[in-house]
Amino acid sequence: MADNKNNLTIYQKLTTILGRGGTQRTNVLQNPKYSLGNDDLIVTNSREDFEKQKLQLQQQKYLDSQWTKLDNEMYQKATYYETTRLASYMDYEAMEFTPEIAVALDTMAEESCTLNEQGRIMSIYSDSSRIKKVLEDLFFNVLDIHSNLPMWTRNTCKYGDNFVHLKLNYKYGIIGATQLTNIEMSRTDSGNFGFSENDPESEKKKEVKFEWKSKNLTFNAWEVAHFRLLGDDRKLPYGTSVLDKVRRTWRQLLLAEDAMLVYRVTRAPERRIFKVYVGNIDDADVEAYVQKVANKFKRTQTADNKTGQLDVRYNTMAVDQDYFVPVRDVNAPNPIDTLPGATNLDQIADIQFIQRKMVTALRIPKTFLGFEEPTGDGKNLALQDIRFARTINRIQQSMIQELNKIAIIHLYMLGFHDELDNFKLSLNNPSTQGEMLKVEQWKEKVLLYKDLVAASDGIAPTSHTWAKKNIFNWSDDEIKLDLEQQRLEKAAAAELEKTPEVITKTGFFDKVDKLYGDILTQKINKGSEETGGEEAGGGEEAGGFGGGFGGEEAGGFGGEEAGGFGGEEAGGEEGGFGEGFRGDENIIDKLLLEGKKKNQEIMHMTKGIDSLLEEENEEESGII
Repeated sequence: MADNKNNLTIYQKLTTILGRGGTQRTNVLQNPKYSLGNDDLIVTNSREDFEKQKLQLQQQKYLDSQWTKLDNEMYQKATYYETTRLASYMDYEAMEFTPEIAVALDTMAEESCTLNEQGRIMSIYSDSSRIKKVLEDLFFNVLDIHSNLPMWTRNTCKYGDNFVHLKLNYKYGIIGATQLTNIEMSRTDSGNFGFSENDPESEKKKEVKFEWKSKNLTFNAWEVAHFRLLGDDRKLPYGTSVLDKVRRTWRQLLLAEDAMLVYRVTRAPERRIFKVYVGNIDDADVEAYVQKVANKFKRTQTADNKTGQLDVRYNTMAVDQDYFVPVRDVNAPNPIDTLPGATNLDQIADIQFIQRKMVTALRIPKTFLGFEEPTGDGKNLALQDIRFARTINRIQQSMIQELNKIAIIHLYMLGFHDELDNFKLSLNNPSTQGEMLKVEQWKEKVLLYKDLVAASDGIAPTSHTWAKKNIFNWSDDEIKLDLEQQRLEKAAAAELEKTPEVITKTGFFDKVDKLYGDILTQKINKGSEETGGEEAGGGEEAGGFGGGFGGEEAGGFGGEEAGGFGGEEAGGEEGGFGEGFRGDENIIDKLLLEGKKKNQEIMHMTKGIDSLLEEENEEESGII
């Protein structure tokens, strides 16, 4: 069995890990039978224990069978939902053209993908620097999440699902990603869906598969990253869009807005009432006469000078909705009256009511969409911001779940099999008010901890262990780890205090000292380092300033033959150490160079004497 696993390719191993939705079922689930076979061997010395274990196995078989039936029912429901899902996708596409909904989707995507102080959307934590670098290269360079993640997040919020195809290479892992058409993708989730005891191919139906229907393409679970917002279990294995609860309200808003526009078009303009004098015209001919007069207002006859034909043109000054009223009274006042338009055009309470319902279902503060102004010195807006951050955190967790899958696939293909859980991905919290609230909570916890462990009359209210358990919710292992870390930090602090004794010169400022320091002081210091050491000739054996250099035979600085610092030849006739070279600035370098040469000569002489002594000792030892 182990040899078969070792012979699998990298893609077959990925199918084994991710192809079944992360759930491996035993053979018991694959064979839902109530009777016991040779595989279920019961060994016991008691008849009573035998009957008890037999009954327990039979009950387990029955429960496994129930699970299989339940899986089949869930599969049927998922199949029925498929047509409803496609219809809802069409609504989501139409809802995109509503400004309030489009702004809401943009706001969710922007708030979910905010940048941190380093200018990055996502933070990657790992104990291994290599794993961190590999994942940073994957997300920031290969997948380019700064450009793609906002689009993926927006599609996930809009449809509830987002399908991304991963381009894989067995040497380099994930090398690219492509957005798939959400409305044309379908998913078959893991489980015993469609399982048949007599069908040997039914085992394949347990694997998670993605299908692109229009292209007749099937993808494995590790080829597609399925981002989804899990909210309604009736729609599994698909997610739930944030627009799903707004569909009915959105239709009401469209109807109300259309009715409002129709009312304004038909009732808003002013109209004229023309009173047409009909005299004693017969009642049957009044209508035709009034219509004739109305046509004169609306249309004018013009003759073409070239052809002589009459052309009836529309008079733009007339309005079709004007009223022509026949009157028989010659003295009727105001032959033309003005009928005012609608006076309640500013009454849109019904529209606002529906808009408030829609914004409430979207769970976005009205102030963010411009419907309201912040009140209460911004405190109300701060509270709304904290509540909205919870909605954003839920969206971020859905995105992180699939980003973790992408990271695991990449690490597994690169061979980091033991490091698949040695990382943590996190998106940034969009709410500054929420961060400040957390800081305030931690401050209160720390103050409470200090008060509980502070000794009063020699006795503290609680121990440190009890306070850490009940205030910080730490476990025993976490408390022990914290004590170990504190001990190491104290040891490190003690070592840092001894740093000036251990490190006398770092060399960080050598370049600055060379450029801006005192040149004469640097030369003196350099010369003293070269000639003042014991190993370099400053000791008694090699001839230092007080020993070797002062000897008469070696010609030290103070010797008579070589002319030392105090000699007449080097220092002038009467001048001592200071007067001899006060006028010449380069004499110090010359003296140091000369001293160095003398020191080397002394070293050679010392070596020669040591060699002669060794030869004499060897000769004496040979004679003896």
